[in-house]
Amino acid sequence: MPGRKSPVSTPVADCSLCRFRGKTLLMGRCMPGDTCVFVESGRQIDRFFRVNPAYAEMYLHDSFWERRAIAVRYAPQKSLTSLINDEDEVVRRAVAYRLPQSLLPQLIDDPDREVRMTVADRIAPEDLEKLANDPDYIVRLTVARRLSPGRLFRLIHDNDAEVRKAVAERLPVVSLGLMVHDNAPEVRRILAERMSPEDAVTLLNDPDWVVRYTVAKRVVPAALDCLLNDPEPDVRAAVRERLTSHPQAILGNEKPDKKNA
Repeated sequence: MPGRKSPVSTPVADCSLCRFRGKTLLMGRCMPGDTCVFVESGRQIDRFFRVNPAYAEMYLHDSFWERRAIAVRYAPQKSLTSLINDEDEVVRRAVAYRLPQSLLPQLIDDPDREVRMTVADRIAPEDLEKLANDPDYIVRLTVARRLSPGRLFRLIHDNDAEVRKAVAERLPVVSLGLMVHDNAPEVRRILAERMSPEDAVTLLNDPDWVVRYTVAKRVVPAALDCLLNDPEPDVRAAVRERLTSHPQAILGNEKPDKKNA
């Protein structure tokens, strides 16, 4: 946002105009050009509130956005509710970091993605699903990483592959078959690694050779006939290795010789 950068040179306040000159200045709890709440310098303001946190609540509705945002870090939690709808997103981001968990649902529809990202990271598990349809994929990714595995079904068909990868990594093993037709190879590769050998056979003809290779290493050798002539050399090699180690798998699939029948 234009106009947010502090001047390059260190601003020094005119202490004669400051209401704290007879208190903090005399007590050595502020210093012109270094620890000061009077100037528009984020560093100096932060140092001031760090030394004098009791004054932070007084500046929660200050006209300068940065002074409000910094004051939020030091003010009592109970005083922050009035800033949930602050006009400045940086202030609301600071509020999202410190607001009591029970009040975070009030920020679920905040227009700023970083506010919602913080909410998704901090909100109580029982309220996480309220963010499952967020327009920003990073918010939904956070939801996918925090939501209990049994509640991930609504994200199986998410528009973003990164979200679906997180789902594939955490979905209960018995439910992974619901994702075998995912259009992202990287999602199916996760399935190939996590599915039970019995269920992984559904991926033997996957269009991605890495998926087929992974499955070839895991399913029972008797199921590998369909990969004996796979176009990918590494897949064929993996199949030969498995069948060599389990020759009975080949014998078990051989048809009786008509001459000896």
